[in-house]
Amino acid sequence: MINDFIKAAYAVLETGEGISRELAMELINLEGNDVMDLLSLANKVKTKYASDVHTCSIVNAKSGSCSENCKYCAQSAHYNVDVETYPLISREAFVEAAREVYKNGVKFYGIVTSGYGYPEVNDEFLEIIEAIRAIKKEMPDMHVCATIGNLGEEPIKMLAAEGIGHYNLNLQVAPERFSELVATTHTADDKLTTIKLLQKHGISVCCGGIFGLGETRTDRVSLAFTLKELNVAVLPINVLVPMPGTPLEDQPFAEPMEVTKAIAVFRLINPTKVIKLAAGRETVMKDFQGLMMLSGANGMLVGGYLTTRGRSYSDDQKFIEQVEKF
Repeated sequence: MINDFIKAAYAVLETGEGISRELAMELINLEGNDVMDLLSLANKVKTKYASDVHTCSIVNAKSGSCSENCKYCAQSAHYNVDVETYPLISREAFVEAAREVYKNGVKFYGIVTSGYGYPEVNDEFLEIIEAIRAIKKEMPDMHVCATIGNLGEEPIKMLAAEGIGHYNLNLQVAPERFSELVATTHTADDKLTTIKLLQKHGISVCCGGIFGLGETRTDRVSLAFTLKELNVAVLPINVLVPMPGTPLEDQPFAEPMEVTKAIAVFRLINPTKVIKLAAGRETVMKDFQGLMMLSGANGMLVGGYLTTRGRSYSDDQKFIEQVEKF
């Protein structure tokens, strides 16, 4: 017999409109056999409203020595972490990394840099612009995306002029928990200001979070509704990989079924969006990856992450082919 709250959520299949916050809280607190019915419904909603599988890959274009104190991050200069550190890579290196992604059939390529961001246009930002131009000149159908921190309006205008793909700026947690669980050197409002400026200038936003920072189920629902209100296009879901030397090095792994259940609720709140599995899916979720893709997720970050490895493009492609059969 199907739980009454799950029955109520079936309205999403007919309307394509997300569930209420109250219903989301009931669903994320389900236990036992009811959870499988929840996951099944989320998969039905994904199949109807967001069936295409979105893949993207990133290049760690500037690593380490970050001024910000994000508790989870191995690249922060505030912590003693053994991580490779280097300045912005060369234009040729940008293009070569894009070629590698392109030949593996991935058409969304994200440039990622450490640091607070670019409140103003400077020489480093201009070099990123030149790299975007070089990539798009050689691979015109490549969607060049960026994850380069908080931005002022002038840098955003320049990115818009280049036809940037998605701009990624993760909130990580519900805004009201940001200073407690993530960082004190910048705020959730810094990110929200950048996101709204990006959207003002027509740039599609990719924004999500990390599960396992110490947030509650309520916090996860709050994040999902914040992203709904922002109307972001892509919602990446990371699972914390505790890094030695960071304040969260001893944080226990997020429980796979809790993550899977949260992804299902994210889908029912945001029926038509891309929900993308990112860091932690191989190393923490492991055998649960398939279940997560059958519980509402319809995207994957492939080819590795900033300070942790992923798996091969060919393995991920085979995985996607199997998932698409359901």
